[in-house]
Amino acid sequence: MLDIRLIRENPSLVKENLKKRNDPKKLKLLEKLLKTDKEWRDEQTEINKLRQKRNQLSIEVGKLKKSRKPVKKQLTEAKKIDASLEKNEKKLTQLETEEKSLLMNIPNLLHESVPVGKDDSDNVEIRRWGTLPKFDFEPKDHLTILQELDLIDVERGAKTAGERFYYLKNELVLLDIALQKFALDVLRKKGFTIIEPPLMIRRKSYEGVIDLTDFEMVTYKIEDEDAYLIATSEHPMAAMFMDEILDASKFPIMLAGVSPCFRKEVGAHGKYTKGLFRMHHFNKVEQFIFSTPEQSWKLHEEIQRNCELLYQSLGLYYRVVNVCTGDIGSIAAKKYDTEVWMADGQFREVGSNSNCTDYQARRLGIRYKEGEGKPVKGFVHTLNNTALATSRTMIAIIEQFQQKDGSVLIPKVLQPYMNGIEKLGKK
Repeated sequence: MLDIRLIRENPSLVKENLKKRNDPKKLKLLEKLLKTDKEWRDEQTEINKLRQKRNQLSIEVGKLKKSRKPVKKQLTEAKKIDASLEKNEKKLTQLETEEKSLLMNIPNLLHESVPVGKDDSDNVEIRRWGTLPKFDFEPKDHLTILQELDLIDVERGAKTAGERFYYLKNELVLLDIALQKFALDVLRKKGFTIIEPPLMIRRKSYEGVIDLTDFEMVTYKIEDEDAYLIATSEHPMAAMFMDEILDASKFPIMLAGVSPCFRKEVGAHGKYTKGLFRMHHFNKVEQFIFSTPEQSWKLHEEIQRNCELLYQSLGLYYRVVNVCTGDIGSIAAKKYDTEVWMADGQFREVGSNSNCTDYQARRLGIRYKEGEGKPVKGFVHTLNNTALATSRTMIAIIEQFQQKDGSVLIPKVLQPYMNGIEKLGKK
């Protein structure tokens, strides 16, 4: 969330930033927040006056009692003040709750380099890598290939668990695991600490890391418990140091999370959902970093290079886009999407790279100091980047490396992780 002092002192800056998002509802929220905040400050001023008046009366009563003079009038007035205080403090609490709720729904400030646009069609391509696959046959989509090779069971997955759940089989399972191990090995060599996080977190933790509207759209709640299945390892890793003060001498703290991910995908209607692309359950390796504000923008570029290194090592044709203001979401100040080419000729997202600045940290209460005994300097910056989402990466491998005979070549870097298997083929 944003610093309320920034909003108070420079509301025009926040307003102009919000206009770039092309979301009138957020502008109305800002207006309501400013009004609520003024009411809160006015109420706080009135409470302070009443408390001062009560203190003065208390002193006066003490003096009168020493002088054995009547204090009935002063005590009556004190009771009236106490009654007013109780009423005003109740209203103040209500305003505080309302203000916090509004503040939690105001998006992060956008970096100046974020392109202005209405939706993903306005995202700006930065670069491409690799060679466009060419086929001397009609290429198939990954789901068709996997079914022909008996590596997936769609019908029984739907029967057992519902739509967009699947049974993966044999070499496809090995490929999924191979991608995870490959990504973890690369990141570990780069100094990342490998993390297997809890697969459920509390609502307080979730509120610190995501747009609150995502609760209904994304998360699965455990019935009758304060527990939600994680949508990505980013979320429990972000909350890992909740309400702590970190030592900046240990920055950047670089974590590589590996976990299953669970998403309701309620808002996926009309989006591309074929096969493995938008599943309710998938596996992912995530980069997550805690840093100082001075470090974060350099690190944002570094973790993007890490992601691209993985896809280059796999030999996949991809591009990187700078996500525009209408597509970026509320949490990030700037975001890159890495998109792989698929057999229908479209580039589709396999991962995103976000610098969230201090937006998540303020919600989570994660601050830092520059050494033992030093005062707290401020809130940390958090960054997250999808190293590899295995399901979407498998789509790219299957569709880009498919062969005329229906087999699929396995990238050389993955073969050692698959016991030397060089291709997916019919038995």
